[in-house]
Amino acid sequence: MTKMALHWQILIAIALAGLVGGTVNYLIAQGVEDPSVLGVSVIAVLGYIGDLFLNALKMIIVPLIFSSITVGVAGIGSGGNLGALGGKTLLFYLATTVAAILLGLVLVNLVGPGYVDGEPAADLLGLDPGGAALAQIAEGRGPGDIAEVFKGMVPPNIVKAAADGQMLGIIFFALLFGYFMTHLDNALAEPMYRFWDGVFNIMMRMTEWIMMFAPIGVFGLVGKVVAESGFDAVEPLAWFAVTVAAALVLHAAVTLPLLLKFVGKVSPYKMFPAMAPAMLTAFSTASSSGTLPVTMKCVEENAGVSNKISSFVLPLGATVNMNGTALYECAAALFLAQAYGLDLSIAIQFSIVVIALLTSVGVAGVPSASLVAIAVILGAVGLPMEAVGVLLVFDRLLDMMRTSLNIFGDACCAVIVARLSGEKTNLAEE
Repeated sequence: MTKMALHWQILIAIALAGLVGGTVNYLIAQGVEDPSVLGVSVIAVLGYIGDLFLNALKMIIVPLIFSSITVGVAGIGSGGNLGALGGKTLLFYLATTVAAILLGLVLVNLVGPGYVDGEPAADLLGLDPGGAALAQIAEGRGPGDIAEVFKGMVPPNIVKAAADGQMLGIIFFALLFGYFMTHLDNALAEPMYRFWDGVFNIMMRMTEWIMMFAPIGVFGLVGKVVAESGFDAVEPLAWFAVTVAAALVLHAAVTLPLLLKFVGKVSPYKMFPAMAPAMLTAFSTASSSGTLPVTMKCVEENAGVSNKISSFVLPLGATVNMNGTALYECAAALFLAQAYGLDLSIAIQFSIVVIALLTSVGVAGVPSASLVAIAVILGAVGLPMEAVGVLLVFDRLLDMMRTSLNIFGDACCAVIVARLSGEKTNLAEE
C-alpha cells in the first residue's frame, strides 16, 4: 500500500482541526464553559498535543543548527573550494539571500498582515500578549542597539548560551568552529569533520522523524486556535500567506531575472522553461536536497552549463542558498511581532535579518525544517517560540513555493557563474 504524502496528511489534519475546534468554539458560544470528553477538557488535550510537537522541534534546535553550520563551513573551506569559482558562488548566494530577506521585510512592513482593522491580531490567533515582558522588547530601542546585537554574538559561556537559547552566539561559534577546523592538519581535521557530519545526518534523520508527527502536531495547534478564537484567525494568516507568496514571486520574477540579464548576459525568459521540471519537482516535494538530481539535469541539459560548474555550485546551493527560506523566516518573525503589537526597532529588525541569513544556511533541506529556524529567530528577539504554531496552517503551501524559489536561485547562480567563467550556455540572448 502506498503511503499518503505528508502534505495530504497535514491538509487532512487541518480540516479535522477546523471541525473539532469549530465545534468546541460553537459549544462555548452556546454557554458551555469548557467542553470536555469523559471529564477531560478538549482544549487542554489539543494544547497538550501541540506543546509536545513544539517541544520536539525546540529540542533539536541547538544540535541541528550547530552541526549543520559547522559542517557547511568546513566543507566550503576545504579542498580548495574557496578559489575563484567558490568566491563568485558565495558572493551570489549572499547577495540574493540578503535581497530576498529585505524584500520580505519591506512587504510585511507595508502590508502589515499581523494587524486586523489596525489592531494586533494576537487575540484572533490565540496568542498570549505577554504584557510587560513583550513590551520591553521594543521599548527604548534605537539604532545604537545594533552594537548590542554584535555583542550578543560573542557569549562569555557557550554552554550557557545554548541552554538559554542565545542562538546568535551559537551560530557565530559554529562559524568559527567550522572555519578553524579546516586549518588543522588532516589527521585531526578529518575525524572532527566526520564526527560533526555524523551528528548533522543524525539530526536530519531526527528532523524527518519529528516531521512524521507534524499532522498530529498541526491538529493540536490549529484545533486549539480555532477552539479559542473561531475562524477569525484565518484572516490575518491568509494575509500573511498572500504577502509571503507575493514576495516570493517578486524575487523569482524580478530580482533573479535582472541578475540573469545584466550580470549573466542571458535571456531570463529562457530560464523559466529550462528549469520548469526542477521547479515542479521542488514544489511537489518541498525538498531542495531531494530535487538536486533533477536540478542538475535541467541546468546541464536545458541551460547548457558544464558539469564542472554545476557539480560544485548546485550541491553547495542546496546547502547554503535558501533565498525563499530566508525570506519566509524574516517575514514570519515580523508577522508574529506585529500580531503581538510590537513596533520593532531598527536594531531588532537588523538582528532578524542577520539571524535569518545565518540560519537559512543551517536549515536542512527537508520539508518544514525552517520551522526550527523560525523558532530560533523568535527566541533570539525575545518572542515566545510557541507562536510558531500558528504558522502551520499555510506552512506546507508556502514551503512548496519557497523550495521552488530556492532551487531556481541555485540554477540562476550556476548560469551566471558559468557565464562569468567564459561558458556560452544555451540561454544567450537572441
